[in-house]
Amino acid sequence: MVRLTAPIAALFAVLGLAACSANGAAQEAPVAPPETQAAAVHPESGLELIDVTVLSGGKRHVFVTEVAASNEAQQRGMMFRTQMGDDEGMIFPSYVPQMRSFWMKNTPLPLDIIFIGEDNRIINIGDGVPYSTASVASDGPAIAVFEIRGGLSAELGIKPGDLVEWKLPEGAAP
Repeated sequence: MVRLTAPIAALFAVLGLAACSANGAAQEAPVAPPETQAAAVHPESGLELIDVTVLSGGKRHVFVTEVAASNEAQQRGMMFRTQMGDDEGMIFPSYVPQMRSFWMKNTPLPLDIIFIGEDNRIINIGDGVPYSTASVASDGPAIAVFEIRGGLSAELGIKPGDLVEWKLPEGAAP
């Protein structure tokens, strides 16, 4: 028979209680309700992340998307960024429908610049050429601009007229 000293026995008892609930199942850490959980943010930009879905040809393409809501974030955009995944994007909401134009100064990545109209449908898609200062403009008033990896729109069959869905985080909505 092995004899345990009082301090060691107490330690085993505490560890046993900490690892099991009354029914013997492992305890799980409590999860905060969704409304109190911190918003997910991009590790490099610090911008909030949301899902943006493009409905194209019967397919749903979902992108984890940085929200460039402030003037500062919109001016910086994807400048100086060297990579973007095929399931990632950045959205630039307009708080009033307006003609929009973008350039690629200090942006080393080729991008598809997707202009979204008031009906949440794609107006046009422009080619963002790395480091170019030439303007890429919307063909009509846009409520948002959505950027994804250059060439990905064509690869996925995303085109003008496709529907784009998203919900801005609290405080970012107009």
